[in-house]
Amino acid sequence: MQGKFVRLEPVELRHAEGLAAASAADPSLYKWSPVPQGKAEATSYIQTAIDWNEAGTAVTFATVRRADGEVVGSTRFFNIERWSWPAGHSQHRRATPDACEIGYTWLAKSAVRTPINTEAKLLMLMHAFETWDVCRVCLHTDVRNVKSRAAIERIGGKLEGILRAHRMAADFIPRDSARYSIIAAEWPEVKQRLLQMIER
Repeated sequence: MQGKFVRLEPVELRHAEGLAAASAADPSLYKWSPVPQGKAEATSYIQTAIDWNEAGTAVTFATVRRADGEVVGSTRFFNIERWSWPAGHSQHRRATPDACEIGYTWLAKSAVRTPINTEAKLLMLMHAFETWDVCRVCLHTDVRNVKSRAAIERIGGKLEGILRAHRMAADFIPRDSARYSIIAAEWPEVKQRLLQMIER
């Protein structure tokens, strides 16, 4: 997937050095997210992502800045859901997912406060709603991560609630997660909002 500012490449082991370099610039950015440090961790991170991809539960990308071809982070679709529509239903045996989550998103310091993340979200949401035809996309973030919550709300994510002790946090405690979603009926408005944000 490619836009004006960013290209999302299916992650491969060849991206390990780029991911390691991207995360090394300012590790303090990753207070709320587990981000690989060093080439060994990046290689393990990518192998886990590839395993999830092959299992059909995730699609993971290296985030590449188009201006210079530099790897500046990663993001993924995961918790890809395929619902058990009954025989005779119009959605029975549909080939694409019914719902998914977008997450595991992190960026190098040089890509923060640029259009890269906004455009990456636009590309992924377009793929989810317009290619896969999903009913819902979810986004979760640590309830303490005020910046991430504000960013999700800014693009039109609706807060569904707080999931208590939902996942292990980056600081190795059971974290409460703020759960957001965008549903298919909301996508046209969200898309216009994202396009306007990128234009600005």
